[in-house]
Amino acid sequence: MQLTLFSDYSLRLMMYVAMSNGRRVTIEEAANAYDISRAHLMKVAQFLVREGFLEATRGRTGGLTLSRSAEEISLGSLVQATETGFDLVECFGEGGRCKIGQVCRLRGVLGEAMQAFLQVLDRYTLADMVSRSEDFDFLRVA
Repeated sequence: MQLTLFSDYSLRLMMYVAMSNGRRVTIEEAANAYDISRAHLMKVAQFLVREGFLEATRGRTGGLTLSRSAEEISLGSLVQATETGFDLVECFGEGGRCKIGQVCRLRGVLGEAMQAFLQVLDRYTLADMVSRSEDFDFLRVA
């Protein structure tokens, strides 16, 4: 399974905001730190605000902060919110047409593998990813 670029940027933005220790982070700052598109990161941030992962403050001193502590945000919840689907093969989706679907055991195995993937992500929080924030000092642009 490969995560979408949207999920990748979401994880990176959340980590960057978590490392700010409550300081408001601007889209511009995070985009510069990761050298990624400001416009794309803006869409990611808007989604994360809408989904309740981030809070946005407008204005001159505005920016993004976590909506709750990094210890309360699991990677699994973040990935499940940002990924549009977990259909590993055609038969997982609605209207999947596979001639061996009635007898194939592959669907069950792949479904189990996907659940294991998500369970591993659920064991880790955003705080776990940034517990050694000094490792990320090279990202600091502010």
